[in-house]
Amino acid sequence: MNTVLSRANAVFAFTLSVLAGLTFICFLSTAFNDYRSKVEITTIKALVKNVPDFSASREKNDLGFITFDLHSDLGPLFNWNTKQLFLYLTAEYKTENNKLNQVVLWDKIIQRGENSLLDFKNMNSKYYFWDDGNGLKGNSNITLTLSWNVIPNAGNLPSIYADGSHRFIFPNEYTSAR
Repeated sequence: MNTVLSRANAVFAFTLSVLAGLTFICFLSTAFNDYRSKVEITTIKALVKNVPDFSASREKNDLGFITFDLHSDLGPLFNWNTKQLFLYLTAEYKTENNKLNQVVLWDKIIQRGENSLLDFKNMNSKYYFWDDGNGLKGNSNITLTLSWNVIPNAGNLPSIYADGSHRFIFPNEYTSAR
C-alpha cells in the first residue's frame, strides 16, 4: 500500500505547492506599486576631446567628460519585497550616423537598509563617454536620465525611468586639457 517514501513524497509535494502559492500571493502584494521617483540632475561642467581610438582603425573619436549633481530620495521605493536597487545614469543623443545613441555614464547599487537619499555634488562620470565618430562636439540634444532596476525577493524585475531628466550642450570647441 502506502510506504513511508510515498507518504513523504505526498507531504513534500503538498508543501511545495503551498509555498509556491504563498510566494505568488507575496508577489501580488507589491506587483502594482509605483516605483517612480523624482530626480534632479544638473550638469556642472561638460568638455569634449578628440582623441585617437585604440582599435585597428586608429581614427580619432570624440570623448566627453561631464561633471554633474544628482539629487533624489529613493527611500519610498523600498518595501519588504525590495532587496536592492540598481541605479544607472544614461546619456541619450542623436548624431548624423545614428538616430539614437545611449551611453551609461554612472551606476550604483543600493542595498535595503543603506542610505537611499542621493545627494551627490560634482560627480564625474564613472565610465567613458565615447562617441563612434565626431558627434559630441557642439551637440545640443544630450539628455541625462536616471533609471533603476528594482531587484525583488519574489516577482518580476521592472526597469524604471525617473521622473525628471536634464538636457545639456557640449561646447563647440575641443578641449586640450581636462
